[in-house]
Amino acid sequence: MFHAASPRVPLPPAQSSAPGVPSPRSPLAQQKPRQQPQGKQRDAFFDNAKYLAIVLVAVGHAWEPLKGDSRILEGAYTVVYSFHMPAFIIISGFFSRSFDMRPDRLKRLITGVAVPYVLFETAYVLFARTVGDEPGKDISLLDPWYLTWFLCALFVWRMCTPILKMIRRPLPVALGIAMLASVAPSIGNDLDLQRVLQFLPYFVLGLSMKAEHFHMVRTWRMRILALPVFAAALVVGWWAVPRMNTAWFYHRDAAQDLGAPWWVGPVMVLAMFGCSLLLTACFFAWVPRRKMWFTALGAGTLYGYLLHGFLVKAGDYQGWFDHAWLHRPAGEIFVSVLAAAVVTALCTKPVQRVFRFAMEPRMEWAFKRDATELARERQQRERQQQERREKVSA
Repeated sequence: MFHAASPRVPLPPAQSSAPGVPSPRSPLAQQKPRQQPQGKQRDAFFDNAKYLAIVLVAVGHAWEPLKGDSRILEGAYTVVYSFHMPAFIIISGFFSRSFDMRPDRLKRLITGVAVPYVLFETAYVLFARTVGDEPGKDISLLDPWYLTWFLCALFVWRMCTPILKMIRRPLPVALGIAMLASVAPSIGNDLDLQRVLQFLPYFVLGLSMKAEHFHMVRTWRMRILALPVFAAALVVGWWAVPRMNTAWFYHRDAAQDLGAPWWVGPVMVLAMFGCSLLLTACFFAWVPRRKMWFTALGAGTLYGYLLHGFLVKAGDYQGWFDHAWLHRPAGEIFVSVLAAAVVTALCTKPVQRVFRFAMEPRMEWAFKRDATELARERQQRERQQQERREKVSA
């Protein structure tokens, strides 16, 4: 856990979809541009997909303290984890297609990804020290903790985007990198590089996609086919609970770290990539394409993603999940609904206004003015002056 539609370039890229999954300004979460160019509108499909994905992220996190007592819940947990972050990352990649090293996009990458990473990595550690009673926990910007790994990964992926777009066959290359990472325990935890590399194929896939590729799965035939696919996935998830290590779904360890022979790593990378794509396609098939009551929340998924972690961790630290009734079916349903409601509230405009200083800081004081931007402003002023002179003469 975790991340990012069509706002003003997903934070780094010019996006129109984000988080992190996404929008031009965030990945799981996509953010609405402060000023949207006239004639351009956000695509409701991507905002809907980002919102539904972030709800699944929050529900999955809420299930973690409970799943050990229910094989059914753990089976559902593995199914959700097999596609919710891949879906978010694919959208992030899709809205990163226009990212380059242009100064304005680099600024958005810094203010919308790097700065929130530094702030929330620090905040989570301080939270663990105080609420979690872990006074010895160190602040390390090189070792992402809990949800912040996605921001770190998104920053690396976006910086690599110009190179990835130069490669003739980027997806096979990304899969090869992920397979190699799965057999290299020496990579370690710095910048959570295992996740960065093992999730890379999903970002590259989104980077290689066009809008029509999403339209291909948004048909009634695909929606109908998605039902038996998800049903079969739940059955397989239930069957796999005692037979498979759930850590494979986190993509943060090499095969040797999970007690498996080295050759299992590449096999699992390919197998899980195929399964994740199948379930992600089924998920996209059921995402509404029209504007819904929750569509606007797709612009605030990064807020929901980063903030809900404090509540989940607080519940874990304070023993909220220890109540016996929460470990029964009714309690599990209650926790699921509550998690969905809380993350929904955290994606709303009032929350965005309060935390915008941390998620989307302007930081104009930190950057030099770009010469191209200054030239554009000068031309705009000249046009306005010319228009005023014409009105006066008329």
